[in-house]
Amino acid sequence: MKFHPDQLQVLLVFTKEDNQCNGFCKACEKAGFKCTVTKEAHSVMACFLAKHHDIIIIDHRNPRQLDAEALCRSIRSSKVSENTVIIGVVRRAEREEPSVRALIAAGFTRRYVENPSLMACYNELLQLEFGEVRSQLKLRACNSVFTALEKSQEAIEIISEDHIIQYANPAFETTMGYKSGDLIGKELAEVPINEKKADLLDTINSCVKTGKEWQGVYYAKNGDNTQQNVKIVPVVGQGGKIRHYVSIIRVCSSNNKAEKIAECQSDTHSDTQSGKQKDRKSSLDVRSLASRTNEVASQRRHSSMARIHSMTIEAPITKVINIINAAQENSPVPVTEALDRVLEILRTTELYSPQLGVKDDDPHASDLVGGLMSDGLRRLSGNEYVLSTKGLHHVSSAIVAPLTLHDVPPRIARAVENEDYWDFDIFELEAATQKRPLIYLGLKIFTRFGICEFLNCPETTLRSWLQIIEANYHPSNPYHNSTHSADVLHATAYFLSKERVKQTLDPVDEAAALIAATIHDVDHPGRTNSFLCNAGSELAILYNDLAVLESHHAALAFQLTAGDDKCNIFKNMERNDYRTLRQAIIDMVLATEMTKHFEHVNKFVNRINKPLAALEENEKTEEDQEAINTILRTPENRTLIKRMLIKCADVSNPCRPLEQCIEWAARISEEYFSQTDEEKQQDLPVVMPVFDRNTCSIPKSQISFIDYFITGMFDAWDAFVDLPELLQHLDNNFKYWKGLDEMKLRSIRPPPQPE
Repeated sequence: MKFHPDQLQVLLVFTKEDNQCNGFCKACEKAGFKCTVTKEAHSVMACFLAKHHDIIIIDHRNPRQLDAEALCRSIRSSKVSENTVIIGVVRRAEREEPSVRALIAAGFTRRYVENPSLMACYNELLQLEFGEVRSQLKLRACNSVFTALEKSQEAIEIISEDHIIQYANPAFETTMGYKSGDLIGKELAEVPINEKKADLLDTINSCVKTGKEWQGVYYAKNGDNTQQNVKIVPVVGQGGKIRHYVSIIRVCSSNNKAEKIAECQSDTHSDTQSGKQKDRKSSLDVRSLASRTNEVASQRRHSSMARIHSMTIEAPITKVINIINAAQENSPVPVTEALDRVLEILRTTELYSPQLGVKDDDPHASDLVGGLMSDGLRRLSGNEYVLSTKGLHHVSSAIVAPLTLHDVPPRIARAVENEDYWDFDIFELEAATQKRPLIYLGLKIFTRFGICEFLNCPETTLRSWLQIIEANYHPSNPYHNSTHSADVLHATAYFLSKERVKQTLDPVDEAAALIAATIHDVDHPGRTNSFLCNAGSELAILYNDLAVLESHHAALAFQLTAGDDKCNIFKNMERNDYRTLRQAIIDMVLATEMTKHFEHVNKFVNRINKPLAALEENEKTEEDQEAINTILRTPENRTLIKRMLIKCADVSNPCRPLEQCIEWAARISEEYFSQTDEEKQQDLPVVMPVFDRNTCSIPKSQISFIDYFITGMFDAWDAFVDLPELLQHLDNNFKYWKGLDEMKLRSIRPPPQPE
């Protein structure tokens, strides 16, 4: 058990900050303790109850200015001060040394004769830390230990080296058939037991007196041969001698009382442990067969519940709640009430999803939050929305993909030339490839990252795979088409090239990220999850309204890949390597679902950004660097980083150069307009009413999207990766949309200026 807190808390009570006060302040800083100074006696209790200091140092040198003894009594009257060390600073005696009895009677732990020297104060604090404070911390921990013993379903007894019963928990008293408190303080000789076979007693005694545990079986005292499993543990104390014995009995039957075993005696007392057993008769109710049956059923239910409560499967959030519940027991009322509110929040299911305070006068934000983060549980009976393409798209023989990167037409080669820069123009590539940018950009990026070598597949297989994936994006979608996929692939590759990310992720992570970006919206119908759920679509039914599109994208991509050896980029991988890669790809695709947006971002901030910031604030030592590497390299944190990476890549449009940002805004708005039109035509719930093509303000919708989803996420990602260029674009674009909104314009561009 850990007894020492992360940082000791010290409260200094001095009416003025003199040399003695300053000496203790500097000593606290040197020792690494957290120090609080208060000059007013009436504020001491409030300060102490708020922080529960481990050490309180009170100036006892000027009774007229501060009644130190009265203050100490006041502190000791509070139950929470039971384990607090209180020191009284006294003047150096000029004549006879005064008695400390008055200080002890007032509640002081010890005195400190005034000496403002830094080292004197520092030495005093160190002695307290490793003396009185450590002892008090152990006593404080005992409360938790005895609480665990009291609640334990196993029967536990502790006796001293003199064979006096020191403690017996309720389960032990019940098992042995005694009332509460009957056993405490009694010698084993006074507790009647059944006669034991001499060889069993000799075996037990010869084992425990050498300091070894004894474990065995004995039978219940009513003679029905019910087994009781017993463990006897000798506890070595001061002087290296056995000072206590702990008996643990696992109750095997709720119908029988266990007999008292001579588990805690030494060989010198074995003769006294035989005697007549008190006549403790069993009190079974045998009035009728029916009542006996009911009793057995009740005992069975009780046994089942006991097993459930004794299960060790405990979620982390349960542990947190238990710790807070324990902390409430000795807390003042304001703290208890605050912790009640904390528990209320923790018991909700959406721990990482904020309760967004969307203003009533911001319908764009309300609709975006509702439309993108809805769980979609608003189906209407009788309506069905079926994807426009029920079958899978197969690659047309009329579409000829490049044989290699060296065979691409000059215009396309020029368009992909600067793909490693953030300001790369995806729309120029879209035009050059006749809306097939994914094949060409995919070949270039996958080659740069050596994905074919990692997958052990030829470039022709990769080309065929990119071709069939792109063929299953819908070119009729204004936004969710293969150009969007290529754009997300470009952003993913850009992030993977940043130094911090390269230090963190392995080749398998890079491959997973690039593949996930390529497939993350394959066969997207141009409609949101909420629309599909409301329409009762086949996909919504298949995936139970949960992450409908994201599940479909991942499943279809693997189905297309495995369906033809010519495009199966995974066919040469080892089974375990493939499963690892597949799980990483699926996890990243599912992370693009917006309902868990804030969960992913908050986990990233709390588990990665904040710990890294704390370590990087000071000059890095070797230990700090090891801690940083540990944070970055754990599998759980690498998963969080990959999720954050693809999420930022997926919605990076507001961080693109202004002209690209405007084009993407126009495309997503048109797709939402089309959905609203269809919802009205089919009499479905309108998920995002503000996206009515006749009334919508595109600048307002972009402002709201940036405010609620983009700014916080990219601030966190920038803190990890360092992306000043992206944040500058984001700032410029936000100002652009803000300017249009202030001009009361609803379009994506201001009207042309008259010549």
